[in-house]
Amino acid sequence: MKYIIAGFFSLIVIASCGDGAVKSNNLPERSDSATSDSANINAQAMPATPATADTGKIDGIWFLVAILPSDTAAGKVPNINFNVSEKSFTGHTGCNNMRGTFNVSDSTLKINDQIITTKMACTGYNENAFLKNFSKVTGYKFENGMLVLMADASELSRWTRQPVKPTNRTT
Repeated sequence: MKYIIAGFFSLIVIASCGDGAVKSNNLPERSDSATSDSANINAQAMPATPATADTGKIDGIWFLVAILPSDTAAGKVPNINFNVSEKSFTGHTGCNNMRGTFNVSDSTLKINDQIITTKMACTGYNENAFLKNFSKVTGYKFENGMLVLMADASELSRWTRQPVKPTNRTT
């Protein structure tokens, strides 16, 4: 009986040390930034994508460049993961997970205002204002490796491939 149990455990060890198919964490495998799922990524989970990679296409994960401490009042950096082929996105508002759809061409971007979110309460964070900004987006541009979301000629927000801590500036 003990040989059967020892053999069973040996099979488990061999299977887990095989060709790398078994992962040691629960994060999805990433072959590029367009195939990753950002629903559970926050400031503590850094993406595998280098900061300079894929900075000329909208596909993939982008993290908000927080200007005010209130932008991350819930303790997490907002992020969005655009999937251009499916015209959908997932992400995190800084408080709740979110998902929705969008249309994009050249430099125009329109995010559908029917964004689905989880319903956690986050004291001190104005999530409605954050989500309302998405409905204002009419376009985007890339500037110095950042994704800049625009409302006509006005800049709404800046996004990078790596989370950035907010600056402590007062206006």
